[in-house]
Amino acid sequence: MKLSFVTPRYGPSVVGGAETAARMLAERMTTRPGWTVEVLTSCAQDHLTWENVEPAGTSELAGVTVRRFPTAARRMREYFALDGMLRVAPATATMAQAREWVARNGPLCPGLVDAVAATDADVVACYPYLFATTVDAVAASPVPVVMHPAAHDEMALYLRSFRATFRDVDGFVYHTRAERRLVERVFRVGDRPQVELGLGVDEPSGTGRPGTEVLGIGDRPYLCYLGRVDSHKGCTMLAEYFVRYKERHPGDLALAFVGPRSGPVVDHPDIVSTGMVSEADKWDILAGARAMVSSSAYESFSLVLLEAWTAGVPVVVNAACEATMEHCQRSGGGMWFDSFRSFEAVVDRLVGETGLAPALAAAGRAYTERFYAWPALVERYASFLAQVVERGPRAKLWTERLPLITTGTPYVRED
Repeated sequence: MKLSFVTPRYGPSVVGGAETAARMLAERMTTRPGWTVEVLTSCAQDHLTWENVEPAGTSELAGVTVRRFPTAARRMREYFALDGMLRVAPATATMAQAREWVARNGPLCPGLVDAVAATDADVVACYPYLFATTVDAVAASPVPVVMHPAAHDEMALYLRSFRATFRDVDGFVYHTRAERRLVERVFRVGDRPQVELGLGVDEPSGTGRPGTEVLGIGDRPYLCYLGRVDSHKGCTMLAEYFVRYKERHPGDLALAFVGPRSGPVVDHPDIVSTGMVSEADKWDILAGARAMVSSSAYESFSLVLLEAWTAGVPVVVNAACEATMEHCQRSGGGMWFDSFRSFEAVVDRLVGETGLAPALAAAGRAYTERFYAWPALVERYASFLAQVVERGPRAKLWTERLPLITTGTPYVRED
């Protein structure tokens, strides 16, 4: 069985939940006897510019054949103006406006689309729904296509341009029950093969070095945020809440933002921002935290929660995010906030109640081991893909009526 992933960016240096998930799954699918795995992706690393930085061509990463194609254009400022306009009422945008948004969101990779059209794979897996590479791959693929939407309740999900794409997909792979409910509600695709898969988590690979030493904060207790430091991820809100908390509760507690910065970080003596760190440093920082805080309201899975539990650390999540709330409620491994007052109460409990954090972390680790062990996930995914391949590709009733986003020309399938 040959599996071909389509994802806009790829590689260990890419920071992005969906792209990381695609890489982790691709690497583990190579371990199955009789399976070959390739990834079709762009030469870009930065989703804000789509600048070509990786060499075009074929290489191998951790057993996966990676085929990179140059992007045809960098992201322009016009995207942000259009995004701001459509964000007000996305469902009312015209099809032309919605497709222009997809084109400007990018990445536009003509070679990648041609490779999908000529694929010899048994099945194509697109990850995530949001980008032009997925929209055009669904239209161009001559073989069954499964989509890992990595969807959350955001503006883009309601643009008309994605309706045809979702209607022509042959199967869906979800991270959580909450994501499945959302996609079925918005697109009415309950008749398609579907599976709630999620992701597995690796064992910690830290060095045992104290997280406080890595952060350079002496022996202070700290909370940590792990991931892209961006206002869209709730980081500005988290920083503001933490500063307000420290005004009301002076003490040694610090907050560490761990990950690449997409904007300025609040300048405060109790807030540390590391930028990118090594995998070992990440695990060391995580292991030493009082709790890992996920402030984002827009996540489809949030692997960092499972990593925190694996490291023996409880989590605190934004109650507005259905996916992270689902993890916490099913596992009993975390707490949540929906305002400064509830944030304050949660932090007070984690700092003040000695047995609370270990109990939460233990419940989270048990949940992770039960539902997200890699061998079982790989087996379920392989069985699901085999089922989709056996059913064969659906007739492209919708996407073939529209020109390709990448080229603006109609896609004509050769019989």
